Amino acid sequence: MISKRGGPVEILLVEDNEGDARLVKEALREGQIQTNLSVVPDGVEAMAFLRRQGPYTLSPRPDLILLDLNLPRKDGREVLSEVKSDPGLKRIPVVVLTTSEAEQDILTTYELHANWYIIKPIGLDQFITVVKSILDFWLTVVALPPE
Repeated sequence: MISKRGGPVEILLVEDNEGDARLVKEALREGQIQTNLSVVPDGVEAMAFLRRQGPYTLSPRPDLILLDLNLPRKDGREVLSEVKSDPGLKRIPVVVLTTSEAEQDILTTYELHANWYIIKPIGLDQFITVVKSILDFWLTVVALPPE
């Protein structure tokens, strides 16, 4: 599958854990969907990427954001709030992918208009299966908004 713009589906992963980022990359490699994955390690970098600032002036607009909550410098809740309050970004689907099982985190992120809240599974195979499921749903079932 390719994006509505005719190229690969652009995914922004906001993740400070290098191991989890590698697992997402692995899940993408095993998938049937043509993707470009951009990875940033914290919320400050995520917002610079999305706003095409600093070293990200040529960054692609993501079709989907995978967002961890517990990030350095600016946490995922702040990123989600900024994305969903920005008229130029708010239509990008945001899937929260985090270890937090806290009820307050779940409530807060949905109040901030997260599209999905997924608790990261502990096992390697389960993690890859969950990521593949997210991508399959968001990139083959759902009609994504135009840029």
